[in-house]
Amino acid sequence: MADGGRTSERERCSWCGERIDRDDGFRLAEEPGERRAAFCRLEHVVPWALQGAHWEPGAGEEPTDAVKALSTCAQCGADLDDVRVLLVRHRGEHRIPDAFCSVGHAADWAKAGGRWR
Repeated sequence: MADGGRTSERERCSWCGERIDRDDGFRLAEEPGERRAAFCRLEHVVPWALQGAHWEPGAGEEPTDAVKALSTCAQCGADLDDVRVLLVRHRGEHRIPDAFCSVGHAADWAKAGGRWR
């Protein structure tokens, strides 16, 4: 990851090690905090979380208005407090964010198919 929390041109999946282009895959970050993970496929969040969620050091991406507006957990609907987990889908130039109250809820959401369940 480049300085300032920006995604480098390519990084590796935190589960399988495959390279991920800047405009593809999923990025997970804990907020507030300096922990992040990247995934080439949504379903790779599940085994990563089950095996103990091994984070990489570093800040997530700079928050956008869309991320700041997220106020409920995408899995359970609970109001989010100051600590949250953000999952951002990279699809070309688009960034599609979802927020969760825990890594477990992010994994449950991914296991159920995410936005496509």
